[in-house]
Amino acid sequence: MKATKLRKAVCVTALAVSMTVGLTACGQKGAAALTTEEILADMKEYTAESGTVSIQLEDGWTTQDLGLDTWLGVQSKTGSHEVVVTQLPKNQYNGTVETLDDLKVMMEESFQMTDATDTDAPEVPGLTNISAIICNISSGTATGEAYIIYGESDYAFYMLAYSAGTITDDIKASFNASCSTLKETPVEEENNFTTEMTDTIRWFNATYAILTKANNCNLEYFGGMAANEENAEINKTSLESSWGVTDRASADETMNWILSEGHRADFKSTMQTLVDAGIQNAAADGRKDFILENFEVTDEEAQHMADMYGYYEQYGENAIDAWDYCRALSLTGFYFHAGYYTEQEALDKAMEIAQLLQPLYTSWDEAMNSYLHGYEYWAEESSEERRAIYEELKADADSIYNVDWNLAFEKTW
Repeated sequence: MKATKLRKAVCVTALAVSMTVGLTACGQKGAAALTTEEILADMKEYTAESGTVSIQLEDGWTTQDLGLDTWLGVQSKTGSHEVVVTQLPKNQYNGTVETLDDLKVMMEESFQMTDATDTDAPEVPGLTNISAIICNISSGTATGEAYIIYGESDYAFYMLAYSAGTITDDIKASFNASCSTLKETPVEEENNFTTEMTDTIRWFNATYAILTKANNCNLEYFGGMAANEENAEINKTSLESSWGVTDRASADETMNWILSEGHRADFKSTMQTLVDAGIQNAAADGRKDFILENFEVTDEEAQHMADMYGYYEQYGENAIDAWDYCRALSLTGFYFHAGYYTEQEALDKAMEIAQLLQPLYTSWDEAMNSYLHGYEYWAEESSEERRAIYEELKADADSIYNVDWNLAFEKTW
């Protein structure tokens, strides 16, 4: 079940109180001079209620109820030291915590962190983008120091925190050793998608992989997620709010619109209007002023239209076509998950759209460039963040974009 925003806020607040009760300066002595193996020799494994995350800590500590089954709280015998491991599965917190920075902001506000100082971060198995700070935390009348480590895996965002009156080198060494034992055991989701994942379906997935990644969903699933009842409800809600799609009839109507017109039709019409007004005779750095002189638009709108004309001039009237076709491909997955298309209908439609899209470009770079230009046209904002996602996905050793753009599609369903 997804935790609601209210529930998460309550749990975080309770956690902040829990972490700052009775903080005093104590802890292991001499740990900084020991090897990791020596430190771990007297430790035992503690596991969150969900069973999805565990860590080794000093034997004899007591687990605490933090209100969420993927969060683990463990307190020393005297209550003066506490370790908290927060695991936020990405598929459960979409819309609330979408990036590691979102998690940091949430925790900083909840723990009233002050005087944060960056410190060397340890390696934590399975986590990337790891950073660490030492800071003061405060809740009510209790205060203390905390050593906090942030990181993420494909499955979840993490904060690993050790609180005490004073964070010493021995505490850091001990906690670093503990963090080296972090174990992630993701829950296997029910998935009712029956077709074997092939390069053809991966090609479909790649066309909307930027959106999938932005939504913290799974690139290995058709439509970005497992097919089950929970995700059906998520897709129904999302389709209604984002597309106005509520049933099979409105799903078909939207699909027909995006394939026959989409935003590319409006783009072509807008560009033709600019040409008819004579924008092609204006210097590149004078296009904004030309638009302001000839159309009733704001300064920001004029700049946006001038930028879009630059794409039109460079790439022609089909400059943003991939935007529509990639979104149409993503809709096939969303429709399947919502139950508006059967699995075969969704894959058949995806194949149809892919065969329209593929001949328009010679590479993923060309297609995604068009997609991102279309995003800018529609959103009227920079595509910098989405372009960064694309570059990050391309750089992965097992990148979704390793599938050949010119793949010969094969129907296996």
